[in-house]
Amino acid sequence: MFNEPTDVHYPVTEMPTRAKLSCLSWSNCTKNHIASSDYEGIVTVWDVMTSQSVMEYEEHEKRAWSVDFSCTEPSMLVSGSDDCKVKIWCTKQEASALSIDMKANICSVKYNPGSSIHLAVGSADHNIHYYDLRNISQPLAVFSGHKKTVSYVKFLSENELASASTDSTLRLWDVRGKSPIRTFRGHNNERNFVGLSVNSEYIACGSETNEVFVYHKAVSKPAASYRFSSDIEDADNNVPPYFISAVCWKSDSPTMLTANSKGTIKVLVLAA
Repeated sequence: MFNEPTDVHYPVTEMPTRAKLSCLSWSNCTKNHIASSDYEGIVTVWDVMTSQSVMEYEEHEKRAWSVDFSCTEPSMLVSGSDDCKVKIWCTKQEASALSIDMKANICSVKYNPGSSIHLAVGSADHNIHYYDLRNISQPLAVFSGHKKTVSYVKFLSENELASASTDSTLRLWDVRGKSPIRTFRGHNNERNFVGLSVNSEYIACGSETNEVFVYHKAVSKPAASYRFSSDIEDADNNVPPYFISAVCWKSDSPTMLTANSKGTIKVLVLAA
């Protein structure tokens, strides 16, 4: 059912949810499974072939911002919430396998792509906490440098971690060396979640100027940017300025999917 022609303009399948969704994650191992987190704090594993939920987890007490499947262990996933908790789930059991209590809201969680026991946590305390799940009493490392909430964390590789913050910067970290590599500036991000996507070489994010920015991991300044049309943005009509709300690379290709707060979706290609 996933080999339909690319010009099909209707849903292949639909899955009704009880609340606004905050994050989705495909399972790399079980291809028909996805996980969702929502504004009610519910984490759900879905079978897209049957459009049915496989598991529903309701332990979070507030909005769950982020969910991520392990790349190496098919049954494991992680979620983070405004209740200041990180939860580790196993699709083979109904209750959480682990719970990490933190001191601030959790905005983003991400498994290391090469490990089912290492994960990064982006927090409202301005830091990224990197955990080994075999010992959750304290993080392996705390990456500090952002001045405001860390909204996203993404791995370029097993040793390279990118983060985005509402301080209008991206940062790149050496996971093994537990040290900063580079800070990226050029986009504007002070209030909204503007998206973050990475491949092995490039980091893309949105901006509150209704632009998409692309950085090469070795250069602090933008390699490219693209502004969405803003012909309807009119301060006299009290129309708030649109911002880029989501970006997504197509693996390691130069093609990127982007969307803004107006609801416009565009496919962009990074020119050589």
